Amino acid sequence: MGKMVGMRQVTLATVGFERYAKTTKRAAFLAEMEHVVRWAELCALIAPFYPQPGSGRPPIGLERMLRIYFLQQWFNLSDPGVEEALYDSASMRRFAGIDLGREPVADETTICKFRHLLERHDLGRALFERVQQHLARRGFKVSTGTIVDATIIHAPASTKNADRARDPEMHQTRKGKQWYFGMKAHLGVGSKSKLIHSVVATAANVADATMLPDLLHGNETRVWGDQAYRGQRAAIRRRAPRARDFTNRRHRHRGVVDLAVRAKNRTKSRVRAKVEHPIGVMKRVFGFAKVRYRGLAKNAHRLFVTCALANLFIARRSLLRLRPR
Repeated sequence: MGKMVGMRQVTLATVGFERYAKTTKRAAFLAEMEHVVRWAELCALIAPFYPQPGSGRPPIGLERMLRIYFLQQWFNLSDPGVEEALYDSASMRRFAGIDLGREPVADETTICKFRHLLERHDLGRALFERVQQHLARRGFKVSTGTIVDATIIHAPASTKNADRARDPEMHQTRKGKQWYFGMKAHLGVGSKSKLIHSVVATAANVADATMLPDLLHGNETRVWGDQAYRGQRAAIRRRAPRARDFTNRRHRHRGVVDLAVRAKNRTKSRVRAKVEHPIGVMKRVFGFAKVRYRGLAKNAHRLFVTCALANLFIARRSLLRLRPR
């Protein structure tokens, strides 16, 4: 018994020395984002709507709340989830500038109110546009080639909730032989940079082709897309008069395969496949494969913010090289 107590005392005494350390993937990622995000610009965008110190309890600093909000998006955390993560992770606390020896972490109610403030003033769209402006200043020009695509963001199909009903703003759609329920993110992506320049959020049952004009910036010379966008040459010309239609064509009709059309589709798909990179960042890296909130507006706001952060993530290596030493 005495030996066990002694061993426990030695263990507790040596825990605080931390002789061994390793930079984790999370810490490395946050160190990159620290330098990539233009914090002052984004905070200036939100500042007119953020509470100012008055007679009551002073609000938490705006930049800290924005950092916590971005942590939510990067690591796919709920309001209580990000509060728990900040208490648990030293690297996340360091990124947010929180010292537990002096102050607590912002509670989930405060985090929720900040998120609602951004949603209420549609600041997700403004953040997306400001990030685009920053990237343009750093040399990431909008290319004359646009790849259009849409991806389904799943929503709970269960009716086991307080309303005994699905979200009325979400709908189901069929893809192949499989049915899906949720919303759809429509994206316009630069063919060279792979950066998202246009975003539209709809219910899942909205056809991809109907959103095509909203995904073009108007100065395109080429437009790529899968077969869901075929037959839209007139719509492309109205929005981008100089654009050539490089969307895939149907190569199979009544069981007969047109080998020439299939070969052309494969050539086009070498460019079109680049759109999977930003979609992969959104869904696989940031975890935005399922909606978190009820209603289309809140999830559309999250989509705009996620697209802005995905662009920064894709361009981060170049931005770090361009950063003055």
